[in-house]
Amino acid sequence: MDKTIHRTLPIAALLALSLFRVVPATSAQTRAAVQARPKFTVKLATIAPTGTTLFNALDQMRQKWLKAPGGGVDAIIYADGTQGGEAESVDKMRQKRLQAAMLTVTGLMEIDKSASALQNMPMMFRSLDEVDYVQEKLVSDIDRRFQEKGFVVLFWGDIGWVRFFSKQQMIHPSDLKRMKVFTWVGDSSQSDIMKAAGYQAVSLETGDILSSLQTGIIDAVPCPPLAALAGQFDRPARHMLEINWAPLVGGLVIRKDTWDAFPKELQDTLRQAAKEAGEQIKRKGRAESDQDVQKMVERSKLTVHKLTHDVEAEWRKAAEEVYEKIKGPIVPADMFDRVQTLLLEYRSPNRGGK
Repeated sequence: MDKTIHRTLPIAALLALSLFRVVPATSAQTRAAVQARPKFTVKLATIAPTGTTLFNALDQMRQKWLKAPGGGVDAIIYADGTQGGEAESVDKMRQKRLQAAMLTVTGLMEIDKSASALQNMPMMFRSLDEVDYVQEKLVSDIDRRFQEKGFVVLFWGDIGWVRFFSKQQMIHPSDLKRMKVFTWVGDSSQSDIMKAAGYQAVSLETGDILSSLQTGIIDAVPCPPLAALAGQFDRPARHMLEINWAPLVGGLVIRKDTWDAFPKELQDTLRQAAKEAGEQIKRKGRAESDQDVQKMVERSKLTVHKLTHDVEAEWRKAAEEVYEKIKGPIVPADMFDRVQTLLLEYRSPNRGGK
């Protein structure tokens, strides 16, 4: 802070106070203020930037929690990654320094690896309807595993497809193999997937993506359009491959002991408000994906490369070649098999799937 500003702040405060007569609160007013305070407080962390669809959904949930019966809950939201990366947020929850967090699969895997089945299988899902179908069938089992680890999942959601943004035109898998690809330093599974497929993975913090693109440390970034728009990745990386690589899935979790301390009536209201937040994130995140791409086309002249049927088959083949390396080490074998079984079920002609 500027030293002059720092010195004048106390003076400004005194001048402001001198303009008003402070009226002491009556004991009745004091009691009313105390009674108006929520009975419970929850510290909630997220890496979502303030002002985004993700943050706004959480903030609206917070407003509903404040008005909940049985005392209400004040969810103090620490956004923008101010509590550190997702692994650090999970550690802080275990230490009771945080009570809740909205996490992507990267962070959720720190609690239980079963969450990886919803995301960490490139090119496994062909449509978002398939993503919804598999999530609906799997989450009750994943929720149970999380409870066994001491956490309650309040909602699941996603913000649509991860695309590839690159500095040079990138159409085929062979093009990507010539590039240095960003992977999140906190997500070893993503790095392992890329390396298994023969790509040059470079692990970095998300805050280093833009400068690393500008300086040539990396050449390509797999991420949803929302993240690319917010991070301005499209300015140095002016090519986007419109590929359904994988959905970006996340969820809101809370410590089980914190949750169990709430009265049943309060739990019902909190869960409903959280469910509505998750649905809002999914609905708006998916809908805004194409809008965000168009904004980048206008802002930086982003070139969008659409997949032909033959090129899509190339990417699917390249992904399938590493499934055996994903199954077990990254996605638990039983969950991997269940996802494949559910997709065969969804695509069955008798069911009407595609």
